[in-house]
Amino acid sequence: MEFKLREEDFVLDKCECLGGADTLFGEVFGFEKYDYIISNPPYFKLAKSDEHTRSCVRIVDGQTNIYAIFMAICAKMLADEGQMIFITPRSFASGRYFQSFRDFLFSQVHIDFIHLFNTRKDTFSKDEVLQELVIMKMHPAGDITNIIVSFSHGISDLRTPYQKEYPAGDIVDVTSGEKVVYLPQNGRDEAILRLFRSWDGTMEKYGIKISTGPVVAFRAGDYIVNEPASDTVPLYWLHNVVKMLCDHPVRKKDKGQYIRVTPETKAALLLNKNYVLLRRFSSKDDSSRLVAAPYFGNVTKSEFVGIENKLNYIYRPKGHLRRDEVMGLTALLDSELFDAWFRTFNGNINVSATELRMMPLPPIETIREIGRKIILRNDYSIDYINDLVLDYFKIL
Repeated sequence: MEFKLREEDFVLDKCECLGGADTLFGEVFGFEKYDYIISNPPYFKLAKSDEHTRSCVRIVDGQTNIYAIFMAICAKMLADEGQMIFITPRSFASGRYFQSFRDFLFSQVHIDFIHLFNTRKDTFSKDEVLQELVIMKMHPAGDITNIIVSFSHGISDLRTPYQKEYPAGDIVDVTSGEKVVYLPQNGRDEAILRLFRSWDGTMEKYGIKISTGPVVAFRAGDYIVNEPASDTVPLYWLHNVVKMLCDHPVRKKDKGQYIRVTPETKAALLLNKNYVLLRRFSSKDDSSRLVAAPYFGNVTKSEFVGIENKLNYIYRPKGHLRRDEVMGLTALLDSELFDAWFRTFNGNINVSATELRMMPLPPIETIREIGRKIILRNDYSIDYINDLVLDYFKIL
């Protein structure tokens, strides 16, 4: 075997190929094409000002990760009958920051085999890998009917994984705008995906929106205080939100529970009305990715309320969320059913508003009915929530 070891920066050396078209002689801007590309690229986020980001603006939308740039360049350098195999984080599979990358990647290649691991702990612990990783085999874009999804718990059962072949559109619909990559791990995940795909409701359809909390703590620090006063309103942080409960005040160092109402802060405060609050981040090993809580405007007489930037909030801009809508939406988001759906495409700790905007929802009357059952029973335990939701949609 002949080999060459090159010490150049791969991205800066090859980034020109992202802007060009293939030539008659199988090269891109003079770059050779390859039959086999096998890569374990580096994984780290890039700032917008980074030279690697600026050199690859075609595939970058906001803050990207350098592994995506490696994948994009290699997809462009793959020969017509070639194969490329990558081990990467799952984070590219969904979300706005990888939207341009997915658009580009699936215009160049298709996935025909993808392997995922149940846990990063057992598989990559000695390498201190924090992301959930997948191994993918890809070919140049063209007609593809099926994708094999492979799954193992770790290294020990890697030779005997669970594998299943799916219609390609069930894993990634390249004709859709989002091009989200769904990765079911078993028959139950498949049933959950079928259920969600059968719903045609969305937040937008029901006149509901989701946004990120507007209070940025380091900018508003001079106005955040520990004790209430005549000129303060409650401020909700990540730690104030637990499943099915907005807990306030909860004393925590450097996390004042109130914010002063001043001309400087007023633009970042929300009208005090009904909301669903949802954590934007979870711990990597949390049992649930989705943690939501109901917030009702009548808990305080304040005109405004503060929502910190590490929370999302769900609201009805024209009017207000009904009490049964708040409870129904919160219960669905906190349920094991919705968490399982979310995990089929999200492999990181972020819960973005973009991903939740595309979330299919059952009929609004079903949401309200679930909320009314919880209110009448006055049982907000997660065990009851899971039993209620699973029984409603008949998922075992």
